[in-house]
Amino acid sequence: MKTSKEKMIAGEVYQAMGRELFDERQHAKEQLHIFNNLEPSKVKARNQIVKKLFGKTTNLFFIEPPFRCDYGYNIFLGDNFYANFNLTILDCAPVRIGANVMIGPNVSIFTAGHPVHPEPRVAGWEFAKPVTIEDNVWIGGHSVINPGVTIGKNSVIGSGSVVTKDIPENVIAVGNPCRVIRDITESDKTYFYKEEKFPVLETGEES
Repeated sequence: MKTSKEKMIAGEVYQAMGRELFDERQHAKEQLHIFNNLEPSKVKARNQIVKKLFGKTTNLFFIEPPFRCDYGYNIFLGDNFYANFNLTILDCAPVRIGANVMIGPNVSIFTAGHPVHPEPRVAGWEFAKPVTIEDNVWIGGHSVINPGVTIGKNSVIGSGSVVTKDIPENVIAVGNPCRVIRDITESDKTYFYKEEKFPVLETGEES
């Protein structure tokens, strides 16, 4: 017979208030309380907490405090990850984040879900579905990523978006619900904002 933790990770319905999962959430809260209250200069100490808490990290990542998650062990970071202030990850299912991902302030990533019908919801049943954020994705501030979503590589999620379904590679998507508004093209290498060009010469050096 599966434990509640095994059911949770498998994406099955489960009860979250058993002792094992409760204790693991408490452990994460205690570690993140330390993380969030360290002096700003204590970057190495904060990173050590993350390395012990997460399922996978690399040597190159930076998470601005405050940061919160449910468990930590279901979060898998690629190289060169940056998260701005107030990132929340409900990692009841795996959250896999690729290389060179940037996340703006006040972003929430949810894997947890609850039944729509009130009776099973009140009875404490819930479920979790994994989230995947592929390489080179930028997620704008105040966005919400919902359970079961994959965001394709190189894509940009506009600020304030609510992502409820998969987003393909190499697009800009925005809105509630989040929708693709256009592809990312070669011209985006030239213009950094509207009609403003990058100050770069043919040699690649700044002008």
